[in-house]
Amino acid sequence: MKQRIVILGAGFAGIQLAKKLDEKLFEILIIDKINHHQFQPLFYQVATSQIEPSSISFPIRNIFKGKPNIQIRMAEVWEVKSNENKIVSSIGDFEYDYLVIATGCKTNFFGNKHIEENAFTLKSTYDAITIRNHILQTFEKIISATEEEKEALMNLVIVGAGPTGMELSGAFAEIKAYILPKDYPKIDFSSFNITLVEGSSHTLNSMSEKSKEVSESYIKSLGIHLKLNTLVKDYDGELLTFASGETMKTKTLIWAAGVTPDLIAGLPSSSKGAANRIIVNRQNKVHDTKNVYAMGDCAIMETPLYTKGHPQVANVAINQANLLARNFKSILQRKPLQDYEYFDLGSMATIGRNKAVVDFRKLHLRGYLAWLIWMFLHLMLILSVKNKLIIFIQWAWAYVSKDTSLRLILMSNKKFDTSK
Repeated sequence: MKQRIVILGAGFAGIQLAKKLDEKLFEILIIDKINHHQFQPLFYQVATSQIEPSSISFPIRNIFKGKPNIQIRMAEVWEVKSNENKIVSSIGDFEYDYLVIATGCKTNFFGNKHIEENAFTLKSTYDAITIRNHILQTFEKIISATEEEKEALMNLVIVGAGPTGMELSGAFAEIKAYILPKDYPKIDFSSFNITLVEGSSHTLNSMSEKSKEVSESYIKSLGIHLKLNTLVKDYDGELLTFASGETMKTKTLIWAAGVTPDLIAGLPSSSKGAANRIIVNRQNKVHDTKNVYAMGDCAIMETPLYTKGHPQVANVAINQANLLARNFKSILQRKPLQDYEYFDLGSMATIGRNKAVVDFRKLHLRGYLAWLIWMFLHLMLILSVKNKLIIFIQWAWAYVSKDTSLRLILMSNKKFDTSK
């Protein structure tokens, strides 16, 4: 009789595990709040009108078509009842032999409710479309705004100078320079300010010192205002207040300053680790449970090479899923289980056209070559050949023409009001 594995989340880890599990041995149920897998590293390109949302969003049912051992349900999971081997969801209860939590993370606002209510985030395809709509609407408003109203509209602020913040800043700087002036010739874009705010003393804190220095020089060369060692205290939708007491008017605040796991009730309190991540052993089994596993961004695993847990990147999630699939098969075959360890091949970030930094173990690259490597590796992670081709064509056209044709405001007419 096949064992039933329930996978919560259809991100990199969840999709990879479902693909790798032996269909002769396991029945699989995937549960997610949305019906598609999202390619998070390119959200910023959707937000800045460089690629279409459909290029990086993949319907889960289409990914697993022709796989009768895999079922898919769209639901929100509320609680794990490990003593009963079942979960409680918005569409009912589901039993399991093994449960795998791969729910990823959500934006961390560090308890600031005003920022949570008023800032934009970039954790989903929907978020990316929302930002795109807002940015394009902002320029429609600027055309007819008074000088007093323009001050807040002409300031775009991004908080967090990790890869997401850097990539967003660079992309916005490029559309400001090459694209938007053609669409809005009556707007003085020299007065449009892009500000990147970081609480620490450097950008890209997880990368090498050389990459930090280079990335900061790239940001400044693009005309982006960089505010290091600066903490945000409050934001009411128009007035941004820093911890120093300084204020800035802005209608656009994008929060990219941190993440936290979206926790599910019912797990042992002893399994809650640093930054609220779920503590797992070297086989990804949740601490103080019998048959509950967690992997990817929501999990934290201490190993000899990573005593404080692994970086929250796609390669960790994918490799943990690959090993867990093998270990599940070994459990049924009563074979020894393998321990997980991550061997970091490098990290990278792009900050606009021909501008990127790449850290390998003993090699640090920057500029055009690093940018090409970044593009190639991200293209290879895209799920379908068709989407790889579509994105490549869009990138090639944008590179040659310094333009895109994706600047569509997609929203209900009832909500479209340029007077607000």
